[in-house]
Amino acid sequence: MSLGVFNPDELHEDFDLEAKRAGGRDGRGALPQDVFETYSAFANTDGGIILLGVTEREDETLQVHGIENPDRVINDLWAQLNNPQKVSRNILSNTAIQSLPTANNRWVIRIHVPRASRKERPVFINGNPLSGTFKRQHSGDFRCPENEVRRMLAEQVEDARDARLLEGFDHTDIDESTLKAYRNRFSAAKPDHPFSSADDMEFLRQLGGWMRDRQTGAQGLTMAGLLMFGKQASIQEAMPNYFVDYRELPPDGSRNSWVDRLTPDGTWSGNLFDFYRFTILRLFRDLKIPFKLNKDQREDETPIHMALREALVNAIIHADYSGSLSILVLKGPDYYEFRNPGRMRIPVNDALSGGNSDCRNRNMQKMFALLGLGEQAGSGIPRVLENWRSQHYRPPELSENRELDTTVLRLRTVSLLPEDALHRLRLRFGPGFDHLDEQNRMTLATAEIEGYVSNSRLKQITKLHPRDITLLLKGLVDSGMLEADGKGRGTTYRISGAEAVDLAVSSEDSASRSEDTMPRSEDSAWRSKDIMSRSEDSASAIAGHRGPMLDNPEQDVRLLEIAKPVRNARRVSGDILRSSILNLCAGHFLTLAQIANLLRRSSIDIRQRFIKPLVDEGLLERRFPQQPNHEQQAYRSTEKQ
Repeated sequence: MSLGVFNPDELHEDFDLEAKRAGGRDGRGALPQDVFETYSAFANTDGGIILLGVTEREDETLQVHGIENPDRVINDLWAQLNNPQKVSRNILSNTAIQSLPTANNRWVIRIHVPRASRKERPVFINGNPLSGTFKRQHSGDFRCPENEVRRMLAEQVEDARDARLLEGFDHTDIDESTLKAYRNRFSAAKPDHPFSSADDMEFLRQLGGWMRDRQTGAQGLTMAGLLMFGKQASIQEAMPNYFVDYRELPPDGSRNSWVDRLTPDGTWSGNLFDFYRFTILRLFRDLKIPFKLNKDQREDETPIHMALREALVNAIIHADYSGSLSILVLKGPDYYEFRNPGRMRIPVNDALSGGNSDCRNRNMQKMFALLGLGEQAGSGIPRVLENWRSQHYRPPELSENRELDTTVLRLRTVSLLPEDALHRLRLRFGPGFDHLDEQNRMTLATAEIEGYVSNSRLKQITKLHPRDITLLLKGLVDSGMLEADGKGRGTTYRISGAEAVDLAVSSEDSASRSEDTMPRSEDSAWRSKDIMSRSEDSASAIAGHRGPMLDNPEQDVRLLEIAKPVRNARRVSGDILRSSILNLCAGHFLTLAQIANLLRRSSIDIRQRFIKPLVDEGLLERRFPQQPNHEQQAYRSTEKQ
């Protein structure tokens, strides 16, 4: 299919982009074989655009080479896409592949790969899902680890992940007080419902918490029944990674301490229904309830109450309990945050629009719905947005984290354009700030309040087209008001001179910030202890470290000079980054955050691509070698380098 002349300036940042030369041996054009790795990665992540006949320069601009014979390349592409020995599934429409003329009388082939649906994933190559499934991270294609592929395969066939029969688990694994509390609320909500007269086992069966396999005759609790009403030890026996966490943060917003915390510590059941009951009371605590009458009846329920309840239920029923991370609920000084393991089953934009629902745990959704909690028609997130906006707060932030496989919903109790933020921006930019139009001021205010702004976030706040958003952001960068980090869909923008925000760290709990995944087994001592006490217990380890720490490395002129080649460039080679890290850490210890800030790079990227390999090679040493996940972990170059 041929459309208008190819113009790279028309590309915008609401998709990932991969450019490939595709010149072939004779220079006339040939299909590069690694195009199918990118096809798989885009399909399994968020979709993207593949350009053939184009390469990317070091400054990340596109150089157009063109293809002399595009039909030959396109015919080869369609043939291999429809060959199940090469590609597991062709998800491209007839209009997804376009040939666009260039200024040099050649052609660029544009391939739009959509995000595959849950039923289509994993999209893999060469006939083997375990070795041929790829995902997109940052700007590269990476082979998915086996556990991720198996989760995709399970998601593909299990419409309700929580309907699985857990053989060997029976009524003795139920916490009686939890089930009684649920039944009391059920009877109050539906006093004449026929379920109310059933015994406990029949009641559970009607809810989807108990089942009998008609083929084998086996019967017992379902995953939903155990998670909602089970005893802590029984839940963790069936799902070793299970963990739930509520934290109320201090007024300064620090995530390393809290004024209240709820985790499965042995003092309560640890199941999901009790977690909901105890957490919702904590979320409602301190809310100001206006006096309002409705037909002579006082209404104590505000839109904020309804939004928080919906958000909490939403996190519970959409969580992937086979993952390694916990459900985390944060109550900050000016925001609430709900994180659940597992990315969304539908695209974020579909969830925000409503009307399309694909709940991961449908039996639990039913259990909450019978109490009048949660929505079943795809209106849950839109209702949260509606209730939050009715209070003139900033629109909620709904996002997915590709690397950590989580979904985060953040609700800020901050107005769209708060005066204190506007005051700070006026001090920073002077009269020029007030000369900006409303959309530009809104963009800068978002970056100031939330730490960063992106194309996808502005789509949630404004009604601008993604192309217009790209131009707006580019204009603010050109004016020196914003600085860009990353590329493609992952590009974020921060106020010029501000520290780069690591999106994974900003939305994850402190246990996820270390270079390795912290164990989640029941005997992990950190679960039942306050992290502050763990910091005190580590005093002996601190006393035994083997070198100094720098308090303010970002103010060290020598370190800034070392970091300069990376710090001032949007793209550098891996060798330069490795060398810079080793030079920065020579003679003293630096934390991961300090290294990332000095280099103005993502700490997730630095950790995965450089810190771990350098430690494994013996070129970096840990400050706490016996405690890889220590909260104050830092790194120093060794004498081997």
